[in-house]
Formats: sequence, C-alpha cells, structure tokens
Amino acid sequence: MSSDPRTSPRLRSHPSPRRPLRSLLFVPGHRTDWLPKARAAGADAVILDLEDAVPAVDKPLARARVTEALAEAAAQPADDMALFVRINPLDDWTAAGELRAVVRPGLAGVVLPKVRTAADVRLADRLLGWCEHEHGLPTGATALVPLLESARALHDAYDISATAPRVAHVGALTAPGGDVERAVGYRWSREGTETRALRSRVLLDVRAAGAPYPVTGLWTHITDLTGLRAFAEQNRALGYDGMMAIHPTHVPVINEVFAPTPEELDRCARLVAAVESAQRDGIGALTFEGRMVDEAMAETARAVLARHGHG
Repeated sequence: MSSDPRTSPRLRSHPSPRRPLRSLLFVPGHRTDWLPKARAAGADAVILDLEDAVPAVDKPLARARVTEALAEAAAQPADDMALFVRINPLDDWTAAGELRAVVRPGLAGVVLPKVRTAADVRLADRLLGWCEHEHGLPTGATALVPLLESARALHDAYDISATAPRVAHVGALTAPGGDVERAVGYRWSREGTETRALRSRVLLDVRAAGAPYPVTGLWTHITDLTGLRAFAEQNRALGYDGMMAIHPTHVPVINEVFAPTPEELDRCARLVAAVESAQRDGIGALTFEGRMVDEAMAETARAVLARHGHG
C-alpha cells in the first residue's frame, strides 16, 4: 500500500484509535492562558479556536500561541486533556496555512467549520495527509471533526461522516442564533423540542457511517446549569457520547451526564455475571432485577464496562 498522503482516503491505512470525549471546551486561540482553567474544570478536550472567537486583528497572535500550546502539550504526553484546533473555513489559503502550523505532535484533531459537502472533507483529509507527512506523523493520526453548519451539510451527514476514516466526533450543533438556526429556520427553545428530530437523524447518519464518538452542543446560557443538564441528558438519551461547551462551569455538568454512575457500572457487572452464569447452565434468557435480559443486553453492558476501564 502506498504511503503517499495523496492516496484516496478509502485506500490508506486506518487512523490511530480515537477515544470517547465527554466534554470539548472551546478556548479562543489568543487566550491560551485559559488552558489551566479548562484543565481544572476537567475538560476531556479543548478546542483552541482560530475562527469565530478570535478578532481579525488577533488571528496571527492566536496562530502563534496555539502553536506554542501544542508544543508544550507534545512535551507533556501524560496530560489527558486532548487539544483540538478549529481552523478557518477552507475558502482560501488562510486555512491551509493554519493546518501547516498546527498539525504537529500535541494535536489530537482539527475542527473544520462551515462544511458544505463531502468534497470539503475530502480536501481537508488530503491537506491533513500532506501536513502529517511533512511532520513525520502517521497518516490519519489527526482526527477531523466536520461542523455541520448548513442545511446541505446536515442533510449529507452520512456522506460527510463516511468520507474519510479520520472523521470523528461529528454531530449536530444546535445553539440558539447560530449558523444552524439561520440555515434551518427553527426557533430555539430551552427544551430543545424543535431540534430533537434533527439531532436524532444526524446521530443515526453518523453511527451508520461508522464515525466514532459523536458529540453535540452547544448550550450558550452561561449561568443556566439546570437547563444545561436537561439538554445534556436529552442528548445522552438520544445516543450522543459528549457535548461541546463554551464555558468551564459547564464541563463538570456535562462530564457527569455523559459518564455512568458507580451504581450503573455495578449493575452492568452484575448483569454480565448473571447472563454468563445462566449460559453455563444452558439458559439463554433470564429475569434480572425484574427485566428480561439475554446475550444482547450482556454485550451492551460489557461495552459500557470496557469503555470506562472496567472490562
């Protein structure tokens, strides 16, 4: 197999294994001094933003500071907080320059805004391959997170998610007043009823495409932690693995919602033990704590235990 980074994404080697992320916290690229706050809040990942959160006059400074932060992260591999970078849209050479600057050791992935079609992802995938080759990184090591911010992109979520093996953590973002609300035309509500179907359909497309660990968001009401928790619980119930966040105070709530409780993990372990014990006795289905369970439920419980280090 060719090691040429120009190779078609469907023919190249698979990327490094991704890990689930409960919380991905946006931090403006020119304010990398806020990274300790993100780490103290317990964020699984930070998205260093070179796009909307940075004034035009500060964009060169943001690129320089993000590059420095990545170098520091590469020197501290034991740090569990993953670093992503949101670049500017691939409309001109600005984004290509940003990719060359940030694709290096210490970077977990690139967040690609304003995605319209799968062609945008193919271009980003090819550029990332070149950058990885330039810095001696394995092809596919850098995750790609396409942001579905147009009606066309939301409609094509399956194709976008299936375009390249490096695509991960993609999902529907439905913040009030943002690109998606403008594109779709819904009227945002605190309960999220107007976007539940949209978030569900995109999630199904992403899962069907095989893109790992979809995340959603955002909750922009800084002090409304009750509303945040309800929205996070709704997204967890739909099947999302995590959420993007805009403020450190949101991280502990999101982490709690998207992680099983000790009681849930204990129940999973007991369910697996009960099913396996019954199987040894030639019994396929049994009653466990008032519910019928069988191998399918045991397999789901095993997956939960394995994902959270109890397998």
